[in-house]
Parts: sequence; C-alpha cells; structure tokens
Amino acid sequence: MVCSDLYDLIIVGGGPGGLTAGIYAMRAALKTVLVEMAAPGGQVNLSDSVENWPGDEHIGGSELSMKMVNHAQSYGLDIRSDEVASVEPGLDCHTVHLAGGGCLKAHALILATGGSPRKLGVPGEKEFYGRGVSYCAVCDGFFFRNKTVAVVGGGDSAIEESLYLAKLAAKVVVIHRRDQLRAGALLQQRAKAECRIEFRWNSVVTAITADTNGVCAVELKNTRTEEPATLATDGLFIFIGFEPNNRLVPAGIKKNADGYVVTDEKCATTLPGIYVIGDLREKYARQIVLSAADGCTAALAAAHYVETRKAALECALPGNLTAGPA
Repeated sequence: MVCSDLYDLIIVGGGPGGLTAGIYAMRAALKTVLVEMAAPGGQVNLSDSVENWPGDEHIGGSELSMKMVNHAQSYGLDIRSDEVASVEPGLDCHTVHLAGGGCLKAHALILATGGSPRKLGVPGEKEFYGRGVSYCAVCDGFFFRNKTVAVVGGGDSAIEESLYLAKLAAKVVVIHRRDQLRAGALLQQRAKAECRIEFRWNSVVTAITADTNGVCAVELKNTRTEEPATLATDGLFIFIGFEPNNRLVPAGIKKNADGYVVTDEKCATTLPGIYVIGDLREKYARQIVLSAADGCTAALAAAHYVETRKAALECALPGNLTAGPA
C-alpha cells in the first residue's frame, strides 16, 4: 500500500471539533490534512437552528458548518473526502489507512469521529427506518407536513427537534420515560407553550408497527403501572442520545464503560501523539462550543508534541551527534 509523504498532523473527522483543530493547526504552521467521509460539519448540518453559538443568536446548522469550512480553508487546510478504514499507531509515526486506497502518515493524530444516534432496540425500528422511523427531523420532517408524529426523548435534542417538527406537523407527541424533561428550562418553556406539542409521560416504546404506507402506530408501556397502550402516529423520531463512534480508536487507548475515550486536559490519550476530541471524548457536556474548544486544545497540544519530536529526531541525526571526550 502506497502512503503519502509524512504529515505533521492528521485529523479524522470534519465536525466543529475537527475543523477548529484544522484552523489552529494551520495557524501553527503544521502540515495538516483533514479526512471526512461525509459533508464537513458533522451532526451540526442536521440542526435546523443553532441558538447557543457565541456571536450568533440564530444560525442554521449548515450555515454554521460552511462558515467553519471556509474559515479552515482560508488557511489552506487540505480537506479530503474519504472514509478511514483503520488507524495504526506506531513508534515513529501513526498511519491512517483509507477505504479508497492508500494511506496517510503523520507524527500526530486527532480523532474527531463524534457519535451516532442511540437506537431504541425495539421491534420495527430497523425494519421501518426510512419508512417513518427517523433520527433527523431536519432531514425528514418535510415528509410529515400536516400529519401526526411522535418524538422519543426528553433532552435538549428531543425538544429542539420537537419544536422544529411543530412547524410542519399537525401534532407532535413527545414520549418520555419520566414525568419531567431533562431539557434546558428555556426549551421546556417553549415546548409547553406550543399548542401542537403534547406529552406522553412515564412511557416507553416497546414496538413500532407499520402498514403499506409506513409507520402507523407505536406500542407503549407505562413505566409506573406497566399498562400497555397504542399511539397512532405517521412517524417516529428518536432522540435518546448518542453513542461514540469509537471503531477507529486503537487498542491500548483507555475508554470508559460507555466506550468514550478517556483523555487528559490536553485531549491526549494513553498513546503518545494521539488525541481525541468532541463527542468521542469522555466529558460532562456535549455541545458544539465544547467540541470546538477541544479542537483548539488538541491542535495546540499536537503542535507542541510535533515540535518536540522533530527537535529530538534532528538531534539524533548522525551529522548532529556531538563527539565525546577523546
């Protein structure tokens, strides 16, 4: 397999964290390449509106992503569209094998692969995905204009997506396993004031049913009484959190029980020269601004690591060896 020239830094993942890392890496004069298999911006592209990015009270997710991409490319960041098949850590350098063929090598590596929507794991979820089951309101909400949809979840994402769906659907039923939402106070206030949003408290989905037109109902169970119920709906949107995309994390890197990578304050892992940022890293909160902060931190730490490593390698060259006493 043919590998490219040696880079200072490879960034795997082009979300807010990866793009921010690219900006800071280029400003530090590191020879850097960012590899992203989908559209740069990551999960942010799926957000209808971002309201907590400093400096922008309201900005579309795709618009924010494009601004980040343009900012990174203004410094000359090389963004490659390819899937990473595997990551091979090494003593001399780290190797990233590409699904499209070939590989990349670098002194340092930043993994910014984020997470994927957590599944309910109930009958009908997999079978009816794309036929009424969805994990993205911005992507699929348009197909449910003037219809009834159900949303599973009680956190910020679930309520944000419910508010978006309420602009399209005739009715949105939020299904939550508890009797109180976990979303922020402002989001809760807006959702409870929205006349098209209803709540089904203390309930979990046990199965999803469909007819020839797609999803037609979900089976529920009360978490307190275990009483079953059927809710008629044209679609089901699931927002119950994310799971880390840790497939590329090399063996030897410490992860917690949930699969998130454990790092230090520099986003450094237990393998020298490999950093993990964003939703792949163990942390208290998962926000766009925190992913961007991780990207900054990891890029600065990687720059120091690469500079130190290059200096050590230069000193080790035969021509730079200092003769000992005669």
